[in-house]
Amino acid sequence: MHDIAPPTRKEAHNMATRSSDLRRQIAVTVSLVVCIVGSMIGVGVFGGTPIAQAAGGALAADSTLLAPATPAFSIWSVVYTGLAAFTVWQWLPSQRANPRQRSLGWIVAGSMLLNAAWVLSVQAGWLLVSVVVILALLVTLVVAFLRYSHSRAGSWVEAVVVDGTLGLYLGWTSVAVCANIAAALKASGFGGFGLRPEIWSVAVLVVVAIVGIALAIKGHGRLALAAAIAWGLAWITVGRSTDAPESFPTAIAAAVAAALVLGAAITVRARAVLAER
Repeated sequence: MHDIAPPTRKEAHNMATRSSDLRRQIAVTVSLVVCIVGSMIGVGVFGGTPIAQAAGGALAADSTLLAPATPAFSIWSVVYTGLAAFTVWQWLPSQRANPRQRSLGWIVAGSMLLNAAWVLSVQAGWLLVSVVVILALLVTLVVAFLRYSHSRAGSWVEAVVVDGTLGLYLGWTSVAVCANIAAALKASGFGGFGLRPEIWSVAVLVVVAIVGIALAIKGHGRLALAAAIAWGLAWITVGRSTDAPESFPTAIAAAVAAALVLGAAITVRARAVLAER
């Protein structure tokens, strides 16, 4: 009998790399399933309470000045569809060893688990816990943004499935964080140190605008990110103009912030395109 030669160092490295890639792909897939189940619980399936009604309605569209109107939340269906497409995309043979997938896979998986954890914490009425979870989600998505913004997508499909999905995800979460924190503070009895609620809401929206512009510059004018932020802000404008609690200053501030963020992204993107010519 002939002895089987042990694998060379290169062969052993390749085997370990393939195994690591497979674990990442499986982790992303499992996380997507958990995320989808969590989202279904969040809309009332499986006996769950719809998010707008959970925690005593603290996250309803009329709960705080920073709560977007109800139609704003339809963006989640687009984000979840994008995450499903991302999961399928990363299983393609051409993507298994893709450096972008290796850089993003575990982060995206973590974000989907945090998404499910946020839904469950709200279902349980743990608003303060939900704030911690959504802040962790925001940080996770910012890390992903910093990673994928350093490289260009290999195709327009990847640009849509990866960059587009994660941009929408981060942009919407950036607005949702504000609404979540406002809801938790209101539920805890925070009095705003005697300042009018409009002062706080306008101040927060100024910060959102600054952050949105900074992300537009850092991300070279990625439109999906800016569009999601503008979407959330626009629906805050609608909510404060047509539903209680009405607030003209908040509505105007949100509209201006949306225009500034979207305008900054378009300007930066246009300059980048012209520079490449």
